[in-house]
Amino acid sequence: MPTPSFTSRRSPVYSRNGIVATSQPLATAAGLELLARGGNAADAAVAVAAALNVTEPTSTGIGGDMFALYFDAQTKQVTALNGSGRAPAALTLERLKMEGLDPLPPYHAHTVTVPGACAGWFDLIERHGSRSMAEILAPAIQLAEKGFPVAPLTSWFWRRGADRQLKSAPNGSEMTINGRGPEPGEIFRNPGLARTFSLIAQKGRAAFYAGEIGAAIVNVLKQAGGSMTEADLAEHVSTWEVPISVDYRGLRVYECPPNGQGLTALLALNLLEGFDLTSHVSLSTERLHLAIEALRLAFADARWYVADPAFSDIPLEKLLSKEYADDRRKLINPDRATLDQKRGTPVSLSGTVYFSVVDKVGNACSFINSNYMGFGTGIVPKGWGFTLQNRGHNFSLDPDHPNALAPRKRPYHTIIPAMVTRVFDGSLYASYGVMGGFMQPQGHVQVLSALVDDGLDPQSALDLPRFCIDAEESNGRVAIEEGMPQETYKGLEEMGHPVYWVSAYERALFGRGQVILRDPATGVLCGGSDPRADGCAMTLT
Repeated sequence: MPTPSFTSRRSPVYSRNGIVATSQPLATAAGLELLARGGNAADAAVAVAAALNVTEPTSTGIGGDMFALYFDAQTKQVTALNGSGRAPAALTLERLKMEGLDPLPPYHAHTVTVPGACAGWFDLIERHGSRSMAEILAPAIQLAEKGFPVAPLTSWFWRRGADRQLKSAPNGSEMTINGRGPEPGEIFRNPGLARTFSLIAQKGRAAFYAGEIGAAIVNVLKQAGGSMTEADLAEHVSTWEVPISVDYRGLRVYECPPNGQGLTALLALNLLEGFDLTSHVSLSTERLHLAIEALRLAFADARWYVADPAFSDIPLEKLLSKEYADDRRKLINPDRATLDQKRGTPVSLSGTVYFSVVDKVGNACSFINSNYMGFGTGIVPKGWGFTLQNRGHNFSLDPDHPNALAPRKRPYHTIIPAMVTRVFDGSLYASYGVMGGFMQPQGHVQVLSALVDDGLDPQSALDLPRFCIDAEESNGRVAIEEGMPQETYKGLEEMGHPVYWVSAYERALFGRGQVILRDPATGVLCGGSDPRADGCAMTLT
């Protein structure tokens, strides 16, 4: 397949009847089908999540986790759903040490935490939906049974995953065509996944966590050297959380609280609000320098404070205060990169696939569902057509770290949806997000700044080239996307930033976002979809 140039132009999509923006056209169509039947944003969102499991298993699935933010148009309230799973009860740091698994390999069975997506789908529908799960899952079941032509970028990542996880994972061949990933336009059928969705549509979440599917999950993980039990699955619950938020230039930006990394984006926005970004050209050296420095400071805090709040006391109110931002902002040198930023101490102490749906009445669902590293572990419960995630790889193996692995604990999660309202009246401004590991909060900041500080429409904001800090290290290098001005790259280099170019398929590093804005006066929606993926934003007539 020839290397994509990423030079095509897309227009933003305008509508008064609802918009669905996803990374796969067939998943967008599934969401629109639910809206056309009278479903709302929650119904369409779960239909999309299931259809993405079929069409983009390289990124997402029912064997992974999910988070969602939901804006209720009638009450103007934003609710946060944490659909992430916990480590098995028998998995400890001591066990890993005894088994010689420090560091823990990324695709090992011990990286599988309880898959939270299925429960999260049901919880979202029970609280905000209006249709039955049978109706919601029908488009995905049809796609899985009859097959679908694989999209070009998905094909590239699928073939790469077949050579990485799937070729050696138990039952990984179920997700291939004779051991390889499908070519662009080639039909892929997944009868096992159709069976999974049909069963949960009939019998509910219990079919996944306590029935045949759950037994298959436990059996395959035991075969692969894991420790998950039937009790671990049966005890899983999602949690409804109070979203965390900050004000940014007259807008209220919402994220899910830890164990998600949305805190990182909010910390960075608080820092950037103290600078006049409009005094610098959008893609200038000066503008990117400030954003990079703000995100380095934000990651320095997040690497310590993002953990399971059931196990750690996280001072969110202090971390997100404007006073803390004012203090941390003093650490930003406007003329020089600082690569060794340390976490702050906000209180006195003694001792990360994204899609968006907005329906015609203005309900919005900002939704993310993920396997983590592509196909996750690549491990497939025999006959059920989905892979199991590897979120547990994000645990720290340092026993003194807040994010240290522990039984029944949720790990640091990279996947984050975002929602934005207007401060003055609480109306919906945007449902948006950018998927892609530790890129996600960086994408949230860059895209929101393009929308708010530069006044760009959703598609133009998503089209802009981006940067990505290697956030796993305090002095990580900074990837610069092909298309960034050469003078900006040179200027960042001269300021001490360890920059390097990224192009072609590797541009997936910079995330794949979706944005839908809403005009409160007219109700007109404006949507965009990331050119780094196969998908689109579409509307109803």
